[in-house]
Amino acid sequence: MLGAIAGDIIGSPFEYRPIKTAEFPLFQEASTFTDDTVMTVATAHAILEGKSYAQVYRTFGRRYPRAGYGSYFRRWLLSEEAGPYNSWGNGSAMRVSPVGWAFETEPRLLREAQRTAEVTHNHPEGIKGAQAVALAIYMSRKGATKEAIRERIMGEYGYDLRQSLAELRPGYRYDISCQGSVPVALIAFLEAES
Repeated sequence: MLGAIAGDIIGSPFEYRPIKTAEFPLFQEASTFTDDTVMTVATAHAILEGKSYAQVYRTFGRRYPRAGYGSYFRRWLLSEEAGPYNSWGNGSAMRVSPVGWAFETEPRLLREAQRTAEVTHNHPEGIKGAQAVALAIYMSRKGATKEAIRERIMGEYGYDLRQSLAELRPGYRYDISCQGSVPVALIAFLEAES
């Protein structure tokens, strides 16, 4: 969870202005938490308190109304009746990290990752992104090698994790879809040395 929050804050100045280098200051004056941190903390809170994800997401989202939510999520947030809106965006994957730590069996972990996603992101790609991230965290926590994690995620979710960030960086474009951003985030994790 701390890694997700740190990544959110570090990446916040570049959210709509991506850069093509790995050399940049980690924390800047413009660095701040965003909707992704708010929803990550909300996910943990819902798990710890045994409350509905929808209820807690709305409570936290309304407490931090200017955190940078997308337009569909904002509409969902402000309505008591709104159901999921078939999103395939990466918000489901961005908020799921607590699930990777909170559950002890893969079936329960995957079911819970789906539950966190389908509140809003009930498109198969939105669910897949959340499950892939939660599974990678869980496997890492359980001592799996990065190569085992790579192979498992590629095999189960169909994400191509064979390229390096250096190979992807020149042609990469800003992409909020799970299918366009989750594989890149997983590659960053797989290449990380700290």
